[in-house]
Amino acid sequence: MLLLFFCGVWLAWFLAGKLYRNYWNRNLTLQLSFRDAVLCEGDTSSIRETVINDKLLPLPAIEVRFAADRSLEFQNDARANSSASDQRYKRDVFSFLFHQKIERTLPFVPHRRGLYQITSASVTGYDFFFRSGYYMDVPQQTSLFVWPRQVDTRRITLLYQAVSGILLSKSRLYPDPFEFAGIREYQRSDPRNHINWKATARMGALMTNQFDSTTDLALTVLLDLEDELILKYGELNEESIRIASSLAARFVKNRLAFTIKSNVTDLTTGTPFSMALAADAGSPSGLNQKLACIDTARTSVSTAGLIAAEAEAKRADHTYVLISKNKNTGLLKSLSALTGMGNQVLWILPLLSSEHSSPGDLPRTSAGITVLPWEVS
Repeated sequence: MLLLFFCGVWLAWFLAGKLYRNYWNRNLTLQLSFRDAVLCEGDTSSIRETVINDKLLPLPAIEVRFAADRSLEFQNDARANSSASDQRYKRDVFSFLFHQKIERTLPFVPHRRGLYQITSASVTGYDFFFRSGYYMDVPQQTSLFVWPRQVDTRRITLLYQAVSGILLSKSRLYPDPFEFAGIREYQRSDPRNHINWKATARMGALMTNQFDSTTDLALTVLLDLEDELILKYGELNEESIRIASSLAARFVKNRLAFTIKSNVTDLTTGTPFSMALAADAGSPSGLNQKLACIDTARTSVSTAGLIAAEAEAKRADHTYVLISKNKNTGLLKSLSALTGMGNQVLWILPLLSSEHSSPGDLPRTSAGITVLPWEVS
């Protein structure tokens, strides 16, 4: 009897192994998907993990593994079985009966802007004797754009006022950057703060003030993200991108045309970052999408080269906003080449708190160049 028992156990062990080896992953599907297509850094979202075992054979245990960018931090219960090294690794265990679907939601917070992608996952299966060795790769295709976080409203207001002051002082035709052109019927794309309520009451329909942008205001934002020394200042670069995004939002809101250029590479195109927005752009979403995709580790041209390219254009009556953490004497000399022919430069200088406490280390301003320190905690 004992011999028959052991023979039966061996036979069950053998048949289970053969059965699972041939059929464990048949009609077994895994799909990972980001809940949102677009977020701002610091927002909360989630990954949906969907596993389906659409067959009669139950699966006592399967282990799902995948990796994402390490800046993505899982929250609450999703923290379990996750670890971070070069990437953020996640492991989940499922148990299935026949024809069963299981969905799990994994909340997370992205701490940096960027393009997040999950391109692969793996599944390891175990039979009733919990023997491993059943393995398959499952290609995935899900992505998430994380836009730069907007900086403090009060700080960006002061910065925008500084830019507006330069533009107003350079405007020869009008006392204001925009010319009032009349009143017309309100359209859904118009800003609500342009509604003329007196005209609305008189006409019995929503009416809005119409503005024409002045043609003599030319503005270019230069976003310098080069690390000139061996040390890397990633947080200063990221704050520079946030400043550019927040300032651009103000320009768009006030219907001001501008161009933004940088000396780093766009991940999606492999080309140097550059984008122009018209006065009627309506939204900075396209710019934020591109800012999410720039690679600060891939500099396409030096800081001096970025400025020299603008100087060679020999533009007149132009306003430049330079956002750069680099404060060497050579940079100030390069900027002086931009200030001829009526041009002015506003240099926004992101600094660590320790640097800001030493005002003697700040670059000295010269004619046509204004330096605004921006402290980064």
